[in-house]
Amino acid sequence: MTTQWEKWGEMAGHRQQRSPRGRALRIALFSLAGLLVLAAAVGGVAYWKLNGNLKSVDINAQLGTGRPPAATDGSFNVLVLGSDSRAGSNGNLAGGDTGGTARSDTAMVVHVNQAHTAASVVSIPRDTLVARPACTAADGKPVPAARSAMYNSAFEAGGPACAVRTTEQLTGLRMDHYVEIDFAGFADLIDAIGGVDVTTTVPIDDKDSGLDLSAGTHHLQGEQALAFVRTRHGVGDGSDLGRIELQKQMMKSIMAQVGEIGLTSNPATLWSVGDKLTRALTTDSDLGSVSALVGLAERLKAIGPEQMTMVTLPVVTAPTDANRVVPAAPAAEQLWAALRADRAVPPAVVASQPANPAEATPGASASATPARAR
Repeated sequence: MTTQWEKWGEMAGHRQQRSPRGRALRIALFSLAGLLVLAAAVGGVAYWKLNGNLKSVDINAQLGTGRPPAATDGSFNVLVLGSDSRAGSNGNLAGGDTGGTARSDTAMVVHVNQAHTAASVVSIPRDTLVARPACTAADGKPVPAARSAMYNSAFEAGGPACAVRTTEQLTGLRMDHYVEIDFAGFADLIDAIGGVDVTTTVPIDDKDSGLDLSAGTHHLQGEQALAFVRTRHGVGDGSDLGRIELQKQMMKSIMAQVGEIGLTSNPATLWSVGDKLTRALTTDSDLGSVSALVGLAERLKAIGPEQMTMVTLPVVTAPTDANRVVPAAPAAEQLWAALRADRAVPPAVVASQPANPAEATPGASASATPARAR
């Protein structure tokens, strides 16, 4: 993408930023490529174990027809979601109760161009009000359409397939692949690489996420890193847009730490990270094996930070609810139209991104938009 995970992530500040999330996705996938070699060296049982860690969902079978057409020029799109499920070990980390359901705490559309030489990552604020289409949940139950629903409710109502259908209706883009990671998986990955460093110019005290940091640089382990990417009420204007920027900052920190520990040259650490990574992921069935993920990595190998652009979907405060947002016209549609035509993100969208509240001048507002999007 052009300066922006996403591919494994996301979002930009007032200035153009390199894609920490894009880099994180690439590194994660190339780490899996290294794991494939390692597994071959230690025998088939190891490869079988990594494959057995992965969970997959047959999105295509659940959605059937009536979707945007798949591109025929070589470009493709990946929907990346972070789940706020409280199931299993997630409950201890996340706190609260979702009534046995989960929402998409983080959502990114990753568009890879025709030549596989550039990519664009678009973060969709979870509180964006959208028209949610009718869909079918994994258990076969019908999920009715909703004229105005929070974007992240699609995952809660109908699981991955409903999230994909909603995203396709919003963007007009076919989601060729799906990748999901949960709270516990993220925290485990941070611990596996030895923690990460983050810097904030303002103190952060968020009773909801449990994050309490003084201004300065801190080394965070898994649970604290998870709190950092989930916090919003303890810094800036409390908006989801600010939290998205913190997530981008975290991805930078992850990449710095991965480079420092020499992941690809340390078989023991590589195996630990790969084991945690494959346990943490849920993918579409086409990506549900280590070899398929390695194949995806091959298609991404020409894309570095300078070839990535990361942005947040342009939004404005919803006229019906000051704590929600709606896509901003005409910028949002111009963005999706550019990706549908396999063009770069419009410069005006890149130039109008929110600021990172952790990099704000103390006492100043960190948001470039009035929307608080709680």
